[in-house]
Amino acid sequence: MVYRLAVLAALATAAPALAGDAMPDDFVYLRDIDPTIEQDMRYAGPHNFTGKPVDGYDAAECVLLRQAAEALKTVQADVKAEGLTLKVYDCYRPARAVAAFVAWSKLPDDPSAKATWYPNLTKADLFPGYIATRSGHSRGATLDLTLVPIEESAPPADDLKARACTAPQKGHAPDGSLVMGTSFDCFDEKANTAALGLSEEQRANRDLLVAAMQAHGFKNYPKEWWHFTLEAEPYPDTFFDFPVEPRPAD
Repeated sequence: MVYRLAVLAALATAAPALAGDAMPDDFVYLRDIDPTIEQDMRYAGPHNFTGKPVDGYDAAECVLLRQAAEALKTVQADVKAEGLTLKVYDCYRPARAVAAFVAWSKLPDDPSAKATWYPNLTKADLFPGYIATRSGHSRGATLDLTLVPIEESAPPADDLKARACTAPQKGHAPDGSLVMGTSFDCFDEKANTAALGLSEEQRANRDLLVAAMQAHGFKNYPKEWWHFTLEAEPYPDTFFDFPVEPRPAD
């Protein structure tokens, strides 16, 4: 709680933030814009570097500003023509979840988490180098995603067992997506979009994702191949903190 309060206080002084727990009218559920985009919302479950659902994720749903969701729909149309589909791992991220990440980074190291998510670093290396007190995700126009072959979208049942995020990938990534050289949320230089030492296939897949996203107004974050932000951000200086709640029934 102390860490969360400290981080939220920093957010409040560094940039405007909207209080309250209600989702603003210009945010949407991605399923309502394009239900064909796959969703694997990692922070709503235990398969993430914290090992448990993260504060603020009360539902496994991608929420975005409408402009970002509509732009993503156009990307999906392009990649579907190539026999692929987008799969999102994270979209809007409440500020309270960012505070939870910072609090986690201050806890004693967990050998199992290290072996999976940051095999070449210590936990002390993660903050502030990899985990920051503010995240563009909290502005509503940033998301993490990958590409999946449509005919191979269902991975084997045991494919998400713990393994190093930098482990060699052949055929497909552990979750059934295209091989990118690392898994999502890998704290390692190999996750840098332009990292050296990738196979030709991994490099081609990263380039394909970047090109598809750039064609519709998204800019890649160079340290994470999966991370993109809509360049024409509606709220470039505002960090939101409403929770991700279950999508209302039709």
